[in-house]
Amino acid sequence: MQKFNIPNAAVAVVANGEVIFSHGYGYADREKEVPVNPEQTLFRMGSTSKLLTWTAVMQLVEQGKLDLEADINTYLDFKMPDRLYAQSAREPAVAPITLTHLMTHTAGFEDYPDRIFRLDEQQMLPLADYVRTYMPQRAFPPGEVVAYSNYGTALAGYIVERAAGQLFEDYVEQHIFAPLGMEYSSFRQPLPERLQPHMARAYRLAQGEYEEGRFEFVPGPAGGMSSSAADMSKFMLAYLPGENGQGGRILHEETIRSMRNQQFTQHPLLSGTAFGFMEGVFNGERTLFHGGSTMLFDTGLYLVPERNLGLFVSYSGGSYLAHLGLFQAFMDHYYPAPPADHPLPPEGTIERSRQYVGEYQQNRRSFTTSERFLSLTMGLIQVQLDKEGYLLVSHAGEVNRFVEIEPGVYLNLREQRTQDYYGGFRTIVFGADPYGNTMLMSDGPMTYSKAPWYASSSFTFLTMIAIVLFIIITLIVWSIRAVLRLLRRSKARTPSAKLARAAAGAAIAFGVLTLAILTGVAINGQIDPVYGLPKAAFGIMPSWNSLLDVLPWLLMIIGISMLIFAVIVVRRKYWRMSGRIHYILFTTAAWMLLSLFMYWQLI
Repeated sequence: MQKFNIPNAAVAVVANGEVIFSHGYGYADREKEVPVNPEQTLFRMGSTSKLLTWTAVMQLVEQGKLDLEADINTYLDFKMPDRLYAQSAREPAVAPITLTHLMTHTAGFEDYPDRIFRLDEQQMLPLADYVRTYMPQRAFPPGEVVAYSNYGTALAGYIVERAAGQLFEDYVEQHIFAPLGMEYSSFRQPLPERLQPHMARAYRLAQGEYEEGRFEFVPGPAGGMSSSAADMSKFMLAYLPGENGQGGRILHEETIRSMRNQQFTQHPLLSGTAFGFMEGVFNGERTLFHGGSTMLFDTGLYLVPERNLGLFVSYSGGSYLAHLGLFQAFMDHYYPAPPADHPLPPEGTIERSRQYVGEYQQNRRSFTTSERFLSLTMGLIQVQLDKEGYLLVSHAGEVNRFVEIEPGVYLNLREQRTQDYYGGFRTIVFGADPYGNTMLMSDGPMTYSKAPWYASSSFTFLTMIAIVLFIIITLIVWSIRAVLRLLRRSKARTPSAKLARAAAGAAIAFGVLTLAILTGVAINGQIDPVYGLPKAAFGIMPSWNSLLDVLPWLLMIIGISMLIFAVIVVRRKYWRMSGRIHYILFTTAAWMLLSLFMYWQLI
């Protein structure tokens, strides 16, 4: 807790059908010095909530109300797109999405990361409205590419509502919480009055002091649950084998086994996904798990079916690395891994591996909105090749060394890997995505596609920085010249033609407007020290934010006028040769910037 500055936490361990450890740490309320009670203190579950959603789906499958392989349009009162975002209406429709695709995160949806969390109850849409309003485009054919999707789980929750004929929150309370005796759990937001006194207050260390955050509103089925460690122990026991397990109380044992089995993997040598659970291998032990994060809380739930073992931990104010590190330390202590002998790079590995060098962007991203730009800052992987033939893979602040074990397949030389609960990077495999790009695959529900040079973060940011510096220098130089002309009371050397002045004015307007837009983006992008994200991610925008939707289009109009002026300036030989060249360079830089804005859907 000290390492990650965690102010409060609850941990539970179950084995062989019973709870063998349950403990609270820190204060649920620091001001009143109320200690965490693992029986009654609630923490936010984040995406660990999804396991309850998938449980509800499987209950309705058992009842014959849902079919895992049916087109989900069968259950919806609106229609999902039948083509990918890049397809024309004349191209054949892609295969329909099924519940199996939703449960394995292979539906192929693009992702909208700023449409998940809200701090104001009034901004949170009812589930039926949410799945319609924020329906994403389809980026990949279903069943081909793993791309973790919050929307997909929210949609599954809505399908539960439609099939059961009741609100999702009501269904879970009656058919999961009640049978398991989970009295300190709820999907309701805000919490029911009886549970509000038991909710842990969330704190984060900011500028040397713990600051309290507000209750976060999340699309329920995707991440809106609050629960105690004791209640989640009951849920873990329901999914573990053995006579003492409680699985039969919410699902048939055969269904439980099917949910523990692997349902999708990108490659036979990779861990994949079960029905809702992620697969992993910790110290040689197959593990089913699911992490969950809000902006304030983190949760980890881990099951080792072969050991009839489960571990749950939830806390506020820390990092997702903490629960991964705790489980790894637990496994190291009780089930240490034998030392591994790693092979040396085989002959010819350097020649085979060169093609994989580059930047990889996660496929859980937006492809059609301005949020596409976020793929340059979230979850990037950089792959390099050293002189010995090892791949150096940089991800989440860590660099791991991989050795080729067969063409396109590489093994991590590091024994303990805790950098991402979307995949432990024990093994990586290279293949091709549906668009022909090189794709990096690893354990868990996440894949990464290689970015072309013009879409890499280094090219994009360096180009933008260079253009902005050029614009700033130009504006400074022109301003100095204008002041000097005024001081000397001399006429400018340039012609007094209206078009010449208009050409210069357009360039100045473009530069000033560009700086205004970037300043606005920078202000909106300021990180809140408690939540670790800009307030814009919660839908909290300044009153002038609507200007940022209009100004880029005005910038485009000015850019078009500059093209016209550039032709006139050259043909009529306004200014000196150096002035004309400068104007052409400025116009070229302006259109390079506009091209980047258009590529990243910022215009």
